Amino acid sequence: MQHWSVDKPWLDLGCGLAEGPFYEKETNSVRFVDIKRKRVHSVPLEGTESSVQTWQLDVCPTVTADIEGVDPRQRILIGIKYGLAAFDRNTGSYEMLARFNDPDDERLRSNDGAADPHGHFWVGSMTDFGHGEFQPEGSLYRFRKGSKEEVVQGLTIPNSIGWAPDNKTMYYTHSKTREIYALDYNISSGAVSNQRLFYQHPTSGEPDGFRIDVDGNMWTAIYGESRVLRINPEGQITGEISLPTRNISCVQFAGTQLVITSGADEAGEGQSKRYGGNLFKVDVGKAGLELFKFRM
Repeated sequence: MQHWSVDKPWLDLGCGLAEGPFYEKETNSVRFVDIKRKRVHSVPLEGTESSVQTWQLDVCPTVTADIEGVDPRQRILIGIKYGLAAFDRNTGSYEMLARFNDPDDERLRSNDGAADPHGHFWVGSMTDFGHGEFQPEGSLYRFRKGSKEEVVQGLTIPNSIGWAPDNKTMYYTHSKTREIYALDYNISSGAVSNQRLFYQHPTSGEPDGFRIDVDGNMWTAIYGESRVLRINPEGQITGEISLPTRNISCVQFAGTQLVITSGADEAGEGQSKRYGGNLFKVDVGKAGLELFKFRM
């Protein structure tokens, strides 16, 4: 069991809900979103608060990804409330590519997602903020060639999606039930099957965003518990990162550094409230798998 401790934030930004960190190799920078404040951010890996670039949107962004064959300094994919969009970083505007629900249906929004080895994009939907208690009305969708497929239904908070190093296993998180699932992923067809429980979190915190390292270990944020866990391919906890605020939301590898996002802790006290919504980073001595690119 390894342990790391982070005492201070890397970026003291006070986001409402920082999420979806993505390492951009071309610029050695990290992109992330603030879902509650409807912002997309980018910052050099060795940057400070003064070097953060911010785009204000009119709708909540939830995740970003690179687009195959497109310079990410120009355009990227973003998940927004109603589905997927291409975001122009020069103008700050976006163009809808695909929807998973009616734009008049304000109850649902997208959440976390990722491109798969075939370049298709997987994204979850869930009850949006301001519509009461989260309900099991969300789904896990796969977008490909302009069409959508509802792969898993009846989810409350579907979260991060990722693949093992050999691409034969796909994982996704169901935060509200504190479960992470594994599915067999067919490398040739992209089909998934044999869904099974990979990890059940035993305490009250909720597994949130994760990334996979080159050895197949999963590093998952635990929302509400001030920590990130390293879980080996057998589903056993083998490492822990302690952080100074409770609502840890997601992680992203940038070389051997792990960038960690968090949400505001408005109900908290002291240090947890002070540092909620900030970004952290720590060198864990291990690199992560590169994230796949979306194919238009």
